[in-house]
Amino acid sequence: MRIQEVIEENKMRRLTYSILFISSLIALNACRSASGDTTANVAAPCQIALAAHSGDAKIDQEIARLQQDIRSNSKPFQTTALIEKLGWSFVEKARVSFDPGFYKIAEQCALCLDSKQGEKQAPNKALSNPESIRSAALLLRGHALHNLHRFAEAEKIARELVERRGLAYDFGLLGDVLIEQGKMDDAVAAYQKMMEMRPGPQAYSRAAHVRWLRGDIDGARALMLMAAQAAGQGDPESSAWAWSKLAIYELQAGRLKQAHAMCDAALQMQSNYAPALLARGRALLAEGRMDEAIATLERAAQINPLPEYQWTLADALRSAKRDDEAAKIESQLAATGPANDPRTFSLFLATRGQQPGDALRLAEEDLKNRRDIYTLDALAWAQAANGNASEAWKTMQSALTLGTADARLYLHAASIAAQAGEIKQAKIYAGKAAKIESALLPGERIRLKQLKSV
Repeated sequence: MRIQEVIEENKMRRLTYSILFISSLIALNACRSASGDTTANVAAPCQIALAAHSGDAKIDQEIARLQQDIRSNSKPFQTTALIEKLGWSFVEKARVSFDPGFYKIAEQCALCLDSKQGEKQAPNKALSNPESIRSAALLLRGHALHNLHRFAEAEKIARELVERRGLAYDFGLLGDVLIEQGKMDDAVAAYQKMMEMRPGPQAYSRAAHVRWLRGDIDGARALMLMAAQAAGQGDPESSAWAWSKLAIYELQAGRLKQAHAMCDAALQMQSNYAPALLARGRALLAEGRMDEAIATLERAAQINPLPEYQWTLADALRSAKRDDEAAKIESQLAATGPANDPRTFSLFLATRGQQPGDALRLAEEDLKNRRDIYTLDALAWAQAANGNASEAWKTMQSALTLGTADARLYLHAASIAAQAGEIKQAKIYAGKAAKIESALLPGERIRLKQLKSV
């Protein structure tokens, strides 16, 4: 099967659950309108959560089994615990399939669980009273909303959770949604609470991300290594994610041999893991091993056809003079990018000098939802593409505030500074980018070479 056909197939698969989800809501709303039944508001999330699920993977079978147990009411005093487990199973399915539609179903599981507060449960069970049911539902829903990029909604839930019970994972959720909104100090305080209460892989990975954002690459690498090793065989997907993230850190540090080793570790935990394949493809690009890089990036894009993957693959194909193939990937990126990842698609458009107005609109819209440094970077890059160099430089300076050592940030800063007439700053940031240019895409490295003559 050709790469384009596989990506199209993956796109349709990713849309299936969103379509089913919307169809379920429409049908239930129609029934509610026709019957005047106000109780359908409560029933709707449970019906969506229990809509028949199938699949051959172990997680699919677990989801189907849980749904059957809940539908049959064979364990009436364990219903809430089963619904909670079902919700987290959909979260796991979302993570391994890279399909955000499953987060939407996980959210419906949370709403369904919340509706069960008045039902009698077995004594001595974790979810045996309304307070514990409410908290469990909030954590599940907050996690789903965070992954659906509904950060403001998730923040309200996280704050309620912290006030209600204040467990480690509650503080973890709060830190996650705060950091996405650029509220760094408050996020760090929440993560510190999590670390004090429950040190472990989830706390280590969050601490690593903070260190990374603040420019402490060595600290970030050390903590992410702790996260990867602590997760281990007990949670292979989380371990694979941490190893893949560590590979990116190594790539940003210019340590290509170590980056490959981290990718090996990730793929041992989870074969054909898209983030690890993407990291490996980027490392191969940096080494000039173009054919191997393209083959690896094709596999990554087949599994997870998001803009970051498609852009990297298209850039590699263009560098290899395979322009017709690149154009097909870019066509797919243009069709799905605005919905799947508006920030990355904005960066792509601005980098290619295409549709600068759309790039700016997408970045501005994304900024309404999150204000982290990468969204500020996307906005600055789009402003520069639209010829507004002075405003772009102001925005870029905000993106650089934390001191994050990221090759793309440095490249954008150098380019924008040069455009704004800040020649000294342009040279400084071009020099910083040059030291870790292995983390840039081939097209970006060409732009960096052009900047060196400034």
